[in-house]
Amino acid sequence: MYLKSLVTVPDVHGKIVQRAKGNTVYVYYEIGRDYDPSRQFTIPKRVTIGKLSSDASDKMFPNQNFLKYFPDSVKENDVLAERSCCLRAGTFMVLQWISEQMKLQDFLLKYFNLKDTGLILDLASYSIITESNVAQYYPDYAYDHPLFTPDMHIYSDSHISDLLERITQEEITGFLNDWNKKHNKADGIYISYDSTNKNCQAGDIEMVEFGHPKVDLGNPIFNLSIAYDMKNRDPLFYEDYLGSINDVSQLRFMLNKAKSYGYEKIGFILDRGYFSEDNIKFMDDCGYNFVIMAKGLSSLISGLIDARSGSFENKRACLIEKYNDYGISFRQPLYAQDEKDRSIHLYYNDYRAYTEKALLDKHLAGLKKSLQKHLGTSKPLGKAYTDYYLLYFDNEKKLTSFRERQDVVENARSHCGYFAIITSEEMTAEEALDLYKSRDASEKLFLQDKSFLGDNCLRVASETAAEAKIFIEFIALIMRCKMYVYLKNRMIEDDKKSNFMTVPAAIRELEKIEMSRHLDSIYRQDHAVTATQKAILGAFGLNEDYVSDKSKAISKILSDVADNFREE
Repeated sequence: MYLKSLVTVPDVHGKIVQRAKGNTVYVYYEIGRDYDPSRQFTIPKRVTIGKLSSDASDKMFPNQNFLKYFPDSVKENDVLAERSCCLRAGTFMVLQWISEQMKLQDFLLKYFNLKDTGLILDLASYSIITESNVAQYYPDYAYDHPLFTPDMHIYSDSHISDLLERITQEEITGFLNDWNKKHNKADGIYISYDSTNKNCQAGDIEMVEFGHPKVDLGNPIFNLSIAYDMKNRDPLFYEDYLGSINDVSQLRFMLNKAKSYGYEKIGFILDRGYFSEDNIKFMDDCGYNFVIMAKGLSSLISGLIDARSGSFENKRACLIEKYNDYGISFRQPLYAQDEKDRSIHLYYNDYRAYTEKALLDKHLAGLKKSLQKHLGTSKPLGKAYTDYYLLYFDNEKKLTSFRERQDVVENARSHCGYFAIITSEEMTAEEALDLYKSRDASEKLFLQDKSFLGDNCLRVASETAAEAKIFIEFIALIMRCKMYVYLKNRMIEDDKKSNFMTVPAAIRELEKIEMSRHLDSIYRQDHAVTATQKAILGAFGLNEDYVSDKSKAISKILSDVADNFREE
């Protein structure tokens, strides 16, 4: 893959070598040497950085290795003159269709020019398809994929870095304002809200702090929260905030933000991390409804379990068949100073009980093994140990013995298999569980953001670039979430779980829809669409005719670009 513009052959004494292969002279750059002890001499390690121009012996067409080792020698807007003879086009076609359906390009064009809009969508697609967000590898992706950029322009990683520095907070805010305007404020909706934290390998960024990461890599972190519309099944908005701020503290600021976007008749579906008396009072004051999972073995829930244990766990009238859970509902104030009756839904599941007991036993065995190793030492032992064991120390504060708190363990085991959901509105146990289970799609957002989109670690060097990269990842989430919804709906319609109807599996299949360039330099669809690919396309309302038409459109764009390049 070579750039369109010529550059001067680097003048690096002793490290540049030229070798002819046929009619082409390739330029190699020495990046190191390896010593061979058996032959007792060093072997140079060289990479190809380009090919010589036939018109000037000191000029060359650079490739991607040249961009890596001599990044300052190429203009930012240089176009890649060559691309792969085989383009993987299937996923691009689906993502382009999704973008059109959601009018993403129209929203972006209000704040970005056509070139930057195309590149933002390309970077989002790159993130979805390759499960990576590393800008330096984007040109490799662009080499063998169709693109959103005008004329399917391929840009270098340095140009991407420039884009990340140019995206402003005003542009991001403008897009989010317009994006949230499009959602119907008159309808009552529930928003699923959740947060995660991300490790950061970055420069001097204010929002990055050492906090409480879910995966501790020893790096500072920042937090990211996403609000998700459960009715329209769209990501609505996001927040990034300081790594040391916890979820509970941040919730009230998010509620104010939702209000500023014009959401009035809404409720929130929240996980156990947001369960607190202060948060519930705040949502009451705002007039918002809520569905919230109560903390596992909190004193409140333990008391509810103890009061109703044995009254519903085996009653068939209490069985919620679709989840195989038993549930009951009742109304009462939630805490001592609560002025309202809440709907409290208590559930029990045999399999959950078995699993939780097994995990508890494993945890206790691990604690016991660790305590045995600490005998005779004075190392401080935390609450994880004292919750389940009585610890005995000598005068020198060395651990001499320990004893399991059997009453505590038996009480914990008796609560295994139970969980509770609290709702502000009166509803049945099944309705509450349906609403909470609908968080599945928003849970997938965080899974895809950290796993599928490769964004578990941010690699930027400035505050501006960090904000821009998070924004592009949000665009990717919008597109990938819509893929998930279409595929999920098709599985529900077909009443079967096809292993190729998950987003990663669908992408792997769609990537096999290829276009090949032959001797006449025209790209054509390489083979017919398979039965599996038809099924996946059908989830989006597309078929093989759509693939054929899009292949021709892509071919026309690339053919015109090639003609213009030859004329130049």
